[in-house]
Amino acid sequence: MSDDKIEIESITTPGRTERVNRTKYVAMRHALLAVLPGNAPGLTVADAKEALLPGLPDDLFPGGKTAGWWLKAVQLDLEAKGMIKRAPDRPVRLYKVGQS
Repeated sequence: MSDDKIEIESITTPGRTERVNRTKYVAMRHALLAVLPGNAPGLTVADAKEALLPGLPDDLFPGGKTAGWWLKAVQLDLEAKGMIKRAPDRPVRLYKVGQS
């Protein structure tokens, strides 16, 4: 297994994994977890994206390019791992689990 890739899961397709760029995944994961609150109702995905964009390395996400795709990939992986949850109401709002 190459060190530049990481396997991620998705809450929408249990048991299926995808191999993605490790550096971009880690950067997005760090940025997302830094902005999400530790309790419901949390942030909408759009608000989370707006909040995390300034914290992304510009060399990996120039001008925020591809940030939406990476945000969704990391979101679904962290949901599958139980690290973040969705609040029950619409629109989708995300928050960290086990932190306040």
